[in-house]
Amino acid sequence: MDLNDIEAAISLLVDEMEGDQGDRHEIFMRIQQMLSTMRAEGLPLPEDLVRLEQELGAEFEADLKD
Repeated sequence: MDLNDIEAAISLLVDEMEGDQGDRHEIFMRIQQMLSTMRAEGLPLPEDLVRLEQELGAEFEADLKD
């Protein structure tokens, strides 16, 4: 996956989240997968996407405790 593919995938994820399409858990898992790919390829990670991953992870963890 090259940088253009990753940027397109990020754009699609953002559009899905803004339009409230899809399941938040599915989007979270796709973000995790995308960031893992970027880490494996040694690409810089978008700070806002990393922050979103952390926020969604914390939200889902809190849901499990309730």
